[in-house]
Amino acid sequence: MKPTAMYALLSQSNVASGCDAFDGHVLACIFAAGAIETGPGRSLTDALGISGKVLRHACEQYFPGALVHLEPLGLDREPAVDEDERCLRELLGRSRTAAGALSWLLTILIARRSTRPNHLWQDLGLSDRNELSTLMLRHFAPLAMRNNQDMKWKKFFYRMICRDEGFRLCAAPSCSECSDFENCFGDESGESLLAHTRFHFEAQRLISLEAGGGESRC
Repeated sequence: MKPTAMYALLSQSNVASGCDAFDGHVLACIFAAGAIETGPGRSLTDALGISGKVLRHACEQYFPGALVHLEPLGLDREPAVDEDERCLRELLGRSRTAAGALSWLLTILIARRSTRPNHLWQDLGLSDRNELSTLMLRHFAPLAMRNNQDMKWKKFFYRMICRDEGFRLCAAPSCSECSDFENCFGDESGESLLAHTRFHFEAQRLISLEAGGGESRC
């Protein structure tokens, strides 16, 4: 299934769950971004960092009726969680705006997606950084308000972890005097991961059609 089609399917099924529209959008984006990474040897549990039992429950709660489409992506593995990811879970978990199942689910999802290589908003499948800022202010307000200089979120997370552990992360006297300023505060524009993958998906499909000499029914 195409990435944008997966997002559309999840968004539509989320409406029936009674979930807030923005939260439903965020969850659909994250699950669709995770679905992109599934394949031989990598399940949706690996991409999202959620154990099979919790993932199935989340699918049934937030995407009623969509489980049949998610099942082939692998919902029953137990994902490995390294020490960095555990620290991220702890940081986000104690910074939740309010206790609840959704904020805890987002804690796990964001921690896992933070280990991916792109800007965090891209790895979450969101449209832009503004959506990520809204997400953080809504569900992790104590942490979001500490990022008052608009540092890149992944950099900010690890700075907070190191500060809590008593490490000195940076030798610069202040961010404004740092020679590597853009590494922490630079531009975060770019293409949505779902849009980028859709383009790649379509390009690969065209190559296959040209090689095969006809239209595929898949």
